[in-house]
Amino acid sequence: MTILTADGKVLHGHGIGTITPAVDDMGPVKADVLLYIKGSLCILGTDLAEIDNFARILKVLDKRCLLHICFQALIDHGTRVNEILADEFCQRNHPSAHSCESDRNKAIQLGTSLAGFFNEAGWFSSEKVNHTSLKLLLHVQNCSCKYKEANQTYKEAFRILTLLEEAQVPVNKAMLYGECCGLLFAESQYEQAYEYCNLAVEQLSPNLPPRTIVDVLRQCSKACVVKREFKKADQLIKSAVHYAREHFGKRHPKYADTLQDYGFYLLNVDSVAASVKVYQMALDIRQAVFGGNNFHVAIANEDLAYASYVHEYSSGHFRNAQNHAEKAIEILSRILPNDHLLLSSSKRVKALILEEIAIDNEDKSVREPLLREARELHVQSLTLAINAFGESNVQTAKHYGNLGRLYQSMHEFKQAEAHHLKAIEIKERLLGPEDYEVALSVGHLASLYNYDMEYHTEAESLYKRSIEIGKKLFGAGYSGLEYDYRGLLHLYHSRRDMENMMEYSHILQDWNRIRDRTNAVEVKPLDFSLDFSIQDLHKNLFNSDINVTR
Repeated sequence: MTILTADGKVLHGHGIGTITPAVDDMGPVKADVLLYIKGSLCILGTDLAEIDNFARILKVLDKRCLLHICFQALIDHGTRVNEILADEFCQRNHPSAHSCESDRNKAIQLGTSLAGFFNEAGWFSSEKVNHTSLKLLLHVQNCSCKYKEANQTYKEAFRILTLLEEAQVPVNKAMLYGECCGLLFAESQYEQAYEYCNLAVEQLSPNLPPRTIVDVLRQCSKACVVKREFKKADQLIKSAVHYAREHFGKRHPKYADTLQDYGFYLLNVDSVAASVKVYQMALDIRQAVFGGNNFHVAIANEDLAYASYVHEYSSGHFRNAQNHAEKAIEILSRILPNDHLLLSSSKRVKALILEEIAIDNEDKSVREPLLREARELHVQSLTLAINAFGESNVQTAKHYGNLGRLYQSMHEFKQAEAHHLKAIEIKERLLGPEDYEVALSVGHLASLYNYDMEYHTEAESLYKRSIEIGKKLFGAGYSGLEYDYRGLLHLYHSRRDMENMMEYSHILQDWNRIRDRTNAVEVKPLDFSLDFSIQDLHKNLFNSDINVTR
């Protein structure tokens, strides 16, 4: 049988004799096979190149051979329908395209089916689709804290990337590098996260989808924050906020995402009041879009709870922080298993707040139950962190430090000392001796030695070390210096060391004047101008190429 296509070309073979008898039993494939039999390849090409149509056809597994025949005919005709479908899938399904978990799962499913079909026919487009699916899967696994699975996906994604590069298929690697940066950041592998940050920013191009650009910028800003590269973090996160505002508007969830990470940056550079304001804006947007019972709303509540706790630490007004922490736990308890790492994180924040409320309460019948509840929450969090990350991890060290502070409040001083020392050892080994996290734990141990164990010589040395790190990172007006200065005043008073008491009394007065000037300035965290250029970011921020091995 000879068939003419719409443009007059002759089609030979292609199994037409085997197709015709079965046309009546083809379901969704029937219309396309009829187009093929009639030689209407232009219309057939248009139909099959629509990814939604093709997705429906892929579900008809028992007519796969007929689909391959039609597909091959189109390619022989010059219609590169495989490339069209692969490109369309990749454009639609970059990792940040889906805010709903079910949509992401459907996209991963479609990618697996589409890549499988291409692979059956020997088309290299399968690698491109698989690569996009794996990036999407990596994003989902990162967000849901499935880090072991994410590491396997990471390795498979890079294996396919190598195949694509060997075949000289152009691939922009910004999103993949950004997701790897996110995975390593979550695992507290900050050095490698920063290296991937460098590579991701280098790959950024104005031609990428705006969501991809925004997500890479905000993830990379967090990697710079934990490496204390604050100038780079500032430029990256403000660029993300600016770009999201320009492309999505001020009421869009993607803008809220950037505000969430901007709040993280502000909190880490000691702009705590500004951080609270930005976190509140992010929460308001997410609640307006998603309603109350939503994962993103829960995370926004948790982050606002912690920022509010830090902001009100001196005042002791923790009711607002407690409300947000409990709201986060309430939402996450409905949608996550009880032992999920993200639920554990919200419980940790609540535990910190309960401890401070307990300390301020003189009624023993109220104070002790609060401390016991806080201990239970902290122990749960530590156990989950060890299960997820192991002992040698910054997150695990933070939990040891939190328990150390709690045991001090419960007057279990030897337990407190052991936990603080454990936290310091892990942090120093992973972050170096002059990191902010180290200073935090050193200050807590100094407090224990000073107020409760009367190891005044050791406490003095630890306080001065904490002060030195804090001033080096954040300047003379750093808010955390107050507790170290007051600790030294108490220590020198206990020793009757009037000379040092006078010296640190003056230092504390100077610190208070700096804080008063800082607090007198109205907080406007979004009042910034930016000469934004995607192309110039890497050149301006990163001066050297970094080779990444893993």
